[in-house]
Order: sequence, then structure tokens, then C-alpha cells
Amino acid sequence: MIKKIKLLNKDEIYAVLGIQDRNLRALEKEFKIALNVKHTDEDGGAELSLSGIHSRVDKAYSKIQKNLELLRVPPAPNAYASQKVPFADGVVFRPAHASPIKPRTLNQNEYVKLIWERDLIICTGPAGTGKTFLAAACALRALQLGIIGKIVVTRPIVEAGEKLGFLPGDINEKVDPYLRPVYDAFQAMLGAEKFNSLRYANIIEIVPLAYMRGRTLENAFIILDEAQNTQPEQMKMFLTRMGLNSKIIVTGDITQIDLPNSKQSGLLSVKKILGKVPQIGFFEFENEDIVRHPLVKDIIQAYDKWEKKCK
Repeated sequence: MIKKIKLLNKDEIYAVLGIQDRNLRALEKEFKIALNVKHTDEDGGAELSLSGIHSRVDKAYSKIQKNLELLRVPPAPNAYASQKVPFADGVVFRPAHASPIKPRTLNQNEYVKLIWERDLIICTGPAGTGKTFLAAACALRALQLGIIGKIVVTRPIVEAGEKLGFLPGDINEKVDPYLRPVYDAFQAMLGAEKFNSLRYANIIEIVPLAYMRGRTLENAFIILDEAQNTQPEQMKMFLTRMGLNSKIIVTGDITQIDLPNSKQSGLLSVKKILGKVPQIGFFEFENEDIVRHPLVKDIIQAYDKWEKKCK
């Protein structure tokens, strides 16, 4: 038996195929069927053919169609504009299994407001201030409200003391530890089962920065984490991925640059280049905003003093 599914654009092709066709191979293994893709150059889409035993093809077809339906949900019209105060009682996101997520400092509250008001935010600050965690919580809220249909989180893969090539496993296993902190944040808010379900459907996508080249992301909430480890040309590449009805949050800590030449950080140069663009929001957290264990604040302050003495 053969069934066919029309993939309308590059985002749908990417959602079904996955990175290096990983999703496609996983579907073949799960349902024990054959999947073939024929790209149609005239409209940028593709045709997916499913062949195999009738019942297995039907189940695979149903699963793919369900995931595509989630991807094709249109955003609510002017949803950001219609929700000037989107967070009742200060709650950003309500996990089903944990305490509500709220800003815990005045600066965190201002950061959340800025995320809601601007389409592009550049946020810097020390570790533990909630830069990425609050951005992810806002992304989940926007997804919940139907404002966007996809969340994309990306990080540059930069070696910090250890050489990537010496790590065991294939390329996906090598980069997985670099993305693990992002997995942890979403699992804390969604639970492992819900998070894995949304990842499988490519509604939440967590990828190395290198995989962003050539893409245009529409109807999406996009977060660049650890941006201090981007080079200026990588930052430009990332920012120009922005499509219609999309929001970009860039986060990083300029005191933890792992590049060989720290002066080449794309996060250091972006404010100089884009600082006069009025639609872009810039935000900076202070040590007082650290909400991890109290010792973290003391550690960062001690290192700040030591680094000043060494200069």
C-alpha cells in the first residue's frame, strides 16, 4: 500500500524529515515502512510517500498528519497587541506539575514586559539571572495562547576546555551535552513526556546554531542562548533568520566568552551595530538579579573582584 502527503514548505519538510533525516528514519523504524521524499522545486514543497503494510502505513500517515496539523495552526490575529497585560498575578507560565513561574526580581519583571513588547531583544547578564529560562517560559505562554506555532532554541557549539572531536559517539551525540541545559529548562516546565512529544512534532526544536543557516522562521519564538560565543558573522546570520510573526530573544553572559579571541564576540558587537534601531530592545541584568543558590552571587562577585585586580 502507498499513501502520499503533501509538504507545503521548507518548515514542514524540516519538521517531518528532521536534522539529517533523523525523524524520517525514526518513523521508518517505528512503523516498519518505507518513506521517500520527492522535492517539488516550483513551490518549495515536497511529496512524502509512505509504502508498506496497510495498517502500518495508516498509523504512520495519521501520526504525520497530526503533527502537520499542529504546525499549521494559524496564529491569533494581533495576539501580542491584544494582551498588554498577558500575565495575570505575575504568572508567566503555569506548569501542570509544578509551581507557577513568575519573575522574582524587579528587573526580571521588566525583562518579561520587554519580551512581550518587542520582536527582538538582546539580553545580557551573569549566570543565574533567568535570561533564558524566562524567555523559554514566555515562549511556552505564546505557544499556549496560539500566538506562535513553533519554538526554536539554538546555541553555538564552542569548546570550553575540551575538544569536541575527542568526545565519544556520532555528531548528534557529541553536541547533545551542549544542548542539555536547554532540555532541562523545558522539562522542568513541561515534564519529560510533554516535552518529548512537542520535540518529536518539531513544535519545540533545539538545535546547534550551525543548523540555522539558510532557514527562514515564520510564526516562531526563537531563542539564541550562550550568544557570547557567537562570532559577528554568526550573529548576523542568526538575526536574519527572522520571518513574519516571529520573535527573537538573544541571551548571553559577556564575562564567560569561550572564543579564542573574546573581542570577536558577536554579542559584544551587536549593540554597537544595532543600538540605534528603535524597535530592538536591549536589557542587562545585574548580580542582584541572580536567583540560584545564594553562593552563586558570592562566587560571581568574588571572581569580578579578582578579574579587576588581574587587569
